[in-house]
Amino acid sequence: MIKAADLRQKQADELLQMLGDMRREQFNLRMQQGTGQLARSSQVRSVRRDIARIQTILNEKKRDGASK
Repeated sequence: MIKAADLRQKQADELLQMLGDMRREQFNLRMQQGTGQLARSSQVRSVRRDIARIQTILNEKKRDGASK
């Protein structure tokens, strides 16, 4: 699990890179789940929430940049 405070300290390009990595991980977990190879199904939920957290921070940064 990634903490929101840690994400807020990162630059937008770093967050976009992390978002891409998390989406790839989500895809891989879905493929493992589909083939029955996934050992811990809670990983899918955790990755999905991390993606949402990163997107929220990116939207905050975008909104703050537009208001200045």
